[in-house]
Amino acid sequence: MGHKMQRSHHHSVAVKMNEQMGTKRGYTFIQANRAWLPKFLVLWVVVMAFLSMWIYNGMDADNKVRRKEVLGSMCDQRARMLQDQFSVSVNHVHALAILVSTFHYYKTPSAIDQETFAEYTARTAFERPLLSGVAYAQRVVNSEREKFERQHGWTIKTMERKPSPVRDEYAPVIFSQETVSYLVSLDMMSGEEDRENILRARATGKAVLTSPFRLLGSHHLGVVLTFPVYKSRLPSIPTMEERIDATAGYLGGAFDVESLVENLLGQLAGNQAILVNVYDVTNSSDPLIMYGNENQEGDLSLLHKSKLDFGDPFRKHQMICRYHQKAPPSWTALTTAFLFFVIGLLVGYILYGAAIHIVKVEDDFHEMQELKVRAEAADVAKSQFLATVSHEIRTPMNGILGMLALLLDTDLSSTQQDYAQTAQVCGKALIQLINEVLDRAKIEAGKLELETVPFELRSILDDVLSLFSEKSRSKGIELAVFVSDKVPEIVMGDPGRFRQIITNLVGNSVKFTERGHIFVKVHLAENTKAMVDAKAETCLNGGSDEGVLKAGLRQFKSLSGCEAADDRNSWDSFKHLVADEELRYDSSINLMSSNEASDNVTLMICVEDTGIGIPIKAQDRVFMPFMQADSSTSRNYGGTGIGLSISKCLVELMGGQISFISRPQIGSTFSFTASFGGCKNVDVKKSSTEDLPSGFRGLKAIVVDRKRVRAAVTRYHLRRLGILVEVVSRIKMVSMCMKNGSLTCGNKIQPDIILVEKDSWLSSEDVGWSIQALDHEQNGHICKLPKLILLATNYTNAEFDKARSAGFADTVIMKPLRATMVAACLQQVLGIGKKPQPGKDMQNGSSVLQSLLCGKKILVVDDNRVNRRVAAGALKKFGADVECAESGKAALDLLQLPHNFDACFMDIQMPEMDGFEATRRIRTMESTANERMNGCEGTARKGEWHVPILAMTADVIHATYDECLKCGMDGYVSKPFEEEMLYQAVAKCFKEKPISNS
Repeated sequence: MGHKMQRSHHHSVAVKMNEQMGTKRGYTFIQANRAWLPKFLVLWVVVMAFLSMWIYNGMDADNKVRRKEVLGSMCDQRARMLQDQFSVSVNHVHALAILVSTFHYYKTPSAIDQETFAEYTARTAFERPLLSGVAYAQRVVNSEREKFERQHGWTIKTMERKPSPVRDEYAPVIFSQETVSYLVSLDMMSGEEDRENILRARATGKAVLTSPFRLLGSHHLGVVLTFPVYKSRLPSIPTMEERIDATAGYLGGAFDVESLVENLLGQLAGNQAILVNVYDVTNSSDPLIMYGNENQEGDLSLLHKSKLDFGDPFRKHQMICRYHQKAPPSWTALTTAFLFFVIGLLVGYILYGAAIHIVKVEDDFHEMQELKVRAEAADVAKSQFLATVSHEIRTPMNGILGMLALLLDTDLSSTQQDYAQTAQVCGKALIQLINEVLDRAKIEAGKLELETVPFELRSILDDVLSLFSEKSRSKGIELAVFVSDKVPEIVMGDPGRFRQIITNLVGNSVKFTERGHIFVKVHLAENTKAMVDAKAETCLNGGSDEGVLKAGLRQFKSLSGCEAADDRNSWDSFKHLVADEELRYDSSINLMSSNEASDNVTLMICVEDTGIGIPIKAQDRVFMPFMQADSSTSRNYGGTGIGLSISKCLVELMGGQISFISRPQIGSTFSFTASFGGCKNVDVKKSSTEDLPSGFRGLKAIVVDRKRVRAAVTRYHLRRLGILVEVVSRIKMVSMCMKNGSLTCGNKIQPDIILVEKDSWLSSEDVGWSIQALDHEQNGHICKLPKLILLATNYTNAEFDKARSAGFADTVIMKPLRATMVAACLQQVLGIGKKPQPGKDMQNGSSVLQSLLCGKKILVVDDNRVNRRVAAGALKKFGADVECAESGKAALDLLQLPHNFDACFMDIQMPEMDGFEATRRIRTMESTANERMNGCEGTARKGEWHVPILAMTADVIHATYDECLKCGMDGYVSKPFEEEMLYQAVAKCFKEKPISNS
């Protein structure tokens, strides 16, 4: 029914918009015939553009022809020079091969040895400037290998410098130039390509080139030139077999092609004008680059290819040239064409502008009218759409949260209660996420308003941490919160919006952090300057907030020891915030300081993480809606990018400002200020401790933690339970503290519990310590050993068994620390159970609600069975007598006068008859009855029949609330409703009465 109403409403809006647009549209004679005016102008512009392009293309074509001719000439010149220089170097290598053949094999004994060869090649290196070195490899058959190795005193090795396996023949290097002396003893035939190159050289008797590869010394691209060396003279026309038989070895030289081309280009004028690439195109389908980078930018539209002949008929080479820069525009052609086009365009526009001016004014007027109608219709449609979506999602969520609330009222174990409370908090967070869509719409419309109610800031922070506890544990990151003692327990403000800001900032930190910590810190804004001044004084006095080296890793004075983007949360600054906790700890002092904070307070809230940080280029748009650091953020981490923009608007509405410091790969710290009102008429002591057990007050505890900031956070949570806390850095100091006294007060301490951080216990110095060490050191004193409890973000089964064997309790307090969770764990360890007292089940708002609703007969009207059960269960919990109806018609039948109902909770969207119509009929019925009664003198007072009707719906649009008041409803409760909302609604209808304890 609700969907049909929405569709019919949208249809009526569309029809009304079309009618308004049709009636207001009027046409003059010029408007009716104006279609030819733009067509004429377009035709004129097209003709002028065509003529201009024709002029430009004609002049530009001539320039391109000349540019192509110049490129071809330059490329051919470079190809010839490269080919000539290469040929000269080839001839020198050939001459060297003949020299080796003549003086090594034709002379007996040989006139060449390694020393002679190295000295000669070094002195004649100027003749071969393009070669990085030359070497001679002797041909050795397998039968002569052993004799050859004994003769030279080394083993033939492969290219990988391993002993060469058995082959038919080898080609070990025996002579080498000093620059390539590392080649001596290497078998040139051990490589596949080198072997083929050598075989081809001795078969043809000519110079043979390899394919390009990276040279060992320079890593430049180069080729190896190989000549066969003969031990006897060949016939004038030798056969291939004769060449092979006469081959005694092979002379090779490595050409540095890159250096060769670089030197060539450096000798030529205009070498920067074109880009030159040299390719080996032996395999035309897969050319191999010898010089240049084929990915270089340049004018790819114009290429010239020049053939290169390096003397090897088997291999083909090619030089490809292109201009370094694209052809500059022909300014003469461009200017001529542009001037022609501008002159023609001005002539056409002058003719067109005179006729179109009046029409344009009238068109603007009609367009503004249409946009106004469309904007109004779109605003109504958007509001209705948001209301429908909100209702459809919040309705099942009401059942979930309502049933969780009823479940929490049953007898549950501490673990079950923690699970149920976490599920309830997550459900509320989902409702909050749904509201973000509405918030975005309200912000755009400028209708977002904040409420002002008292709330506990510390409880909200604990709830937010519970949302992300599982994810932080799975990642192994520290998640912690610290609130200064100077911050009041109760403040006046909007708790929902404050929770929304914190949830968004902490959620982002958890999302983008894989190591280290996330730290939420709250203190008075006036303390910020004092912390900065104190830190500066520490630095001047020789202190430092830099990290220290420990076990090879750099440790920083932060919560987890990892480096943070902002050092204001390091121990050097943080210690001044907790310096006076010893004096402020007593509960009476806390109460007094909180009561004194009746004026407005401005808080500074910091959320620090050690995540991936924000890139420098993206930091300017962090607070822009729907913007993220880069396109990969949403793919890797999810999210829409509206959270920070909404948070910024909410902070500004709270009278504060938000900022951040971020360093890529280090982390981010978001800080914002917010102004809250003081709370004069609230029992601060009762409110601050209503959810925390009082059985821990007076207990003494020792916290063992090497990291001071983290130890201060642990002490903060323990002191919320009333526990006296002493902090030490090592477990072995516990015995000293118990024997010699505290480091601060000097008195001996007999702790009830000892809480040890897992990483402090697992350190090399304390890993062998156990609880029995305390008993040994206190020999002669009969005292009960304290409970030993482990604090951990996560742990393995082996670590747990090791802790138990050392005397730790079976219960491990898991992080992040929350006061309620710590209390539950301590109750389990110390055996302090929850003992409910009669009359104490309902506290504060619950007891007031029971006094208001006890004995009242209330009618609940809702078409959803689950919602009826949730509402009835919530009202019955406070002593009300509840009856349910499933439709507006059924409610009319039950509320026929006279009736004995004290109030009615009415759903708005129901089939057959919605809540608005049902309320109108009830008010009409009551008005008629009152008029009849008032007509009779001496009877009832005027307006006696008026049953309070409270709207009960998942629709949270402000327009819906106005409609509720119009139709005669007395109040409004949004589903899922809670005790505070229920109290605010029923307090206007009923008077509180005392409740007996019986």
